[in-house]
Amino acid sequence: MNDLWIIYALVFGAALFGAQALYWILIRSRSERKIINRRLMLASELKDQGAVLSTLHRERGVSILADVDQLEWLHELVMQSGLKLDLTRLLIWVTGLIALFYLVFGVWLGIGPAGLMIAIPAALLAGYVILRRARAKRIALFSEQLPEALDIVVRGLRAGHPFRVALGLAAREMPDPIGTELGILLDEISFGLEQQVAVDHLYERVGQEDLSFLSTAINIQSQTGGNLADILQSLSRLLRNRAKLTLKVRALTSEGRSSGLLLSVLPVLIFLVLNFLSPTYFGALKGHPLAMPALVVGICLLSIGNFVIYRMVNFKV
Repeated sequence: MNDLWIIYALVFGAALFGAQALYWILIRSRSERKIINRRLMLASELKDQGAVLSTLHRERGVSILADVDQLEWLHELVMQSGLKLDLTRLLIWVTGLIALFYLVFGVWLGIGPAGLMIAIPAALLAGYVILRRARAKRIALFSEQLPEALDIVVRGLRAGHPFRVALGLAAREMPDPIGTELGILLDEISFGLEQQVAVDHLYERVGQEDLSFLSTAINIQSQTGGNLADILQSLSRLLRNRAKLTLKVRALTSEGRSSGLLLSVLPVLIFLVLNFLSPTYFGALKGHPLAMPALVVGICLLSIGNFVIYRMVNFKV
């Protein structure tokens, strides 16, 4: 009888936890999704729009790097990647990558302290590639969202709203990254920054090439007048056509990208498989004086091949 009550209690507890899980999945997650971008979430927490704008500006890039002319490009890369990195986090990530590559070259391959000379540039290159990929992914998502955001602005303008109100509609309706970026644009204009300068700041923060068209259209219209709704609608149609052409080009060049990926992964994969099947297979190479030059030459040739394939399958539309 006691065992039966234990079973009843376990069934009751499982049903209770299951109902709680369904509540969180169906109710709470839906209410949280209503706050669709970072700016709206900060606005609900801070209540002061100036503090929201200041927080978003601090999250963009590494400000200390912007003061150094030689490292300003790194500040722009971090800012356009959308990653929340300050100087401390950036140094921690670089140090971690150096330690990881040193374990591979210095310890696992048995190169010793000389592996640090390879680990440092390899870590810097890996960090640069990670930032570039994050930037490309964010710009691609921004490009996908931009025509829809322009359509929202156009509908607001045709409904009789001024440009700032129509821009605010897009900032509230669109998810990140474009929702927050348009919100920053709106806040900068609202706090007294000239519209032309604010739009140029948007282009600098995102780095998406099509934003130059938007910047030119808005700046010319603000100076000479004209129907901004028609201009933005034409720009939206142009961006959609370019996106279709870009997707068609990517489909045609997919074989080249697959070949580049396979040729890059194949040497490493063969090395790992052989080292797993026969751990002593590369034993004679560890202490050989030609091992390091051969490794450097192989990495250089592999990098050159990847660069050539990249240039063959990636070009502007």
